[in-house]
Amino acid sequence: MSLERADPPAPSTADRTEAARRRMAAQRVREARDRLTSTTGTRPAFDTELLRQFAQNRLSGSLVIVMLIVSIGFLAGVWGNPLAAGAWTAAMLVIHVVIVLKCRAFLAEPANPANSRAWRLRFILLDLFFGLAWMFQLTHPVGTHESAATFNLFVMLLVVAIASMLASSLPVAVLATTTPVTAAVALNFVLAGTVQGWILAAMAVTAQIYFALLSFRIYSSNLATLEARAEKDALIGELEQAKAKSDEARRRAEGANIAKSRFLAQMSHELRTPLNAILGFSEVMKNEIFGPHTVAVYKDYSNDIHNSGVHLLGLINEILDLSRIEAGRYELNEELVGLMQTVEECHHLLKMRAKSRGITIHESFEPDMPKLWADERAVRQVCLNLLSNAIKFTPQGGEVWLKVGWTHAGGQYLSVRDNGSGISEEEIPIVLDSFGQGSNAIKSAEQGAGLGLPIVKSIIDLHGGTFTLRSKLREGTEVVVTFPPERVMTALEPIPEQGPVVPSDTPPPMPTGPEGPVSLRQRLRKFKLES
Repeated sequence: MSLERADPPAPSTADRTEAARRRMAAQRVREARDRLTSTTGTRPAFDTELLRQFAQNRLSGSLVIVMLIVSIGFLAGVWGNPLAAGAWTAAMLVIHVVIVLKCRAFLAEPANPANSRAWRLRFILLDLFFGLAWMFQLTHPVGTHESAATFNLFVMLLVVAIASMLASSLPVAVLATTTPVTAAVALNFVLAGTVQGWILAAMAVTAQIYFALLSFRIYSSNLATLEARAEKDALIGELEQAKAKSDEARRRAEGANIAKSRFLAQMSHELRTPLNAILGFSEVMKNEIFGPHTVAVYKDYSNDIHNSGVHLLGLINEILDLSRIEAGRYELNEELVGLMQTVEECHHLLKMRAKSRGITIHESFEPDMPKLWADERAVRQVCLNLLSNAIKFTPQGGEVWLKVGWTHAGGQYLSVRDNGSGISEEEIPIVLDSFGQGSNAIKSAEQGAGLGLPIVKSIIDLHGGTFTLRSKLREGTEVVVTFPPERVMTALEPIPEQGPVVPSDTPPPMPTGPEGPVSLRQRLRKFKLES
């Protein structure tokens, strides 16, 4: 019976690097395509999101703008022509209402990157009209006194600051609103023809540049935030896809595991039935129960048949044990087990095999060790697997050491060490895997199925112990298994024997004190006082 592993090979480092390179190339191509189809050099989705932020900011600051317009219009009417100031205020409010309505209409529509260019142009034109209206007010000073210039500069700074904050998601709109205002104020200062006017004009231009840079920085921060959120959404999408693939692979693996368990359960019955006949009849022929063979070589053939059947039966049992362990259906039949006695019995069973190969087995047992609370069959299987592996991979005339003793924590351990060919550090994870074999095992004449050590490790894990494998090439191998202190049955003090209890109908006499009978409550109270 040949079994093949269905697990796919793990991707190598080169494959992972190539996959990462392909993902990066696809991302660069997607970003380049988005930049070519965008009006601002960013992704179309980012353009739409920035426009939505612009509309939301304008709506949130609409009340502040209304208060500013009304305040400037009132001051202009007090210091100048009330009729012109009222007309200007009404025109500004109309433009502002149109901007608010357009922002509401844009936010009411579903996000569509195809309409971003048209809405972007509308917002820029509306902000340009808004800036020209402010320019018209500031080109006509609110009086002829000296404070008019200071008033105009103050209004310009307010308009530029508010516009830079509210329209930062659309830098072109910021320039469309603030540039006419700054140009009007700076031109008024320059036309004054004084040194102070030139200085104030330079200050106005410098303020315009400063707020423009500040608006651009806010725009860059918003764009970086959108890119980070887009990358996070893409990463979440990839994780969800990977999770879906992982869940699908897990369901397939579970289905394959169930199919494997059913197959092994069915095949175990189908294989054991003919094996019983093969082992029985080959043993009868080997022992010549019904008479000697006419040809002597038939006895050797029957002996080979019997040995092969025993080997196949052991292989089937190992596969079934590993299958039950992996499926979590391996149940421990726990009882009192003497570890030293079990190891001695396993040594006795394999002594002839070791002697035939010229291998010497040394024993080192600590005396008077209590028994363990464990599965005797499992402990025996652990010892047989470790000892048979040591004999198998030890050359002719080698040595094997068996040790049983106490651990530092109070548990018990079993150590099997040989001076065979050993295992390299790179091959230790391979030999601990199911059906895994090292290079020396493959070259050995006595090849196995690679299930001995995985079964031992799984059994020890079920007992709550530890499994340690230490090996070096051409120096030998040592396997140490430990059982936790909780499984060591320490000797308890024997229960003292008491005489037979004679039943009596009369109650026992109540203890008396100096003043008469003493009740149980009084004795308890006296005990508490004395203690």
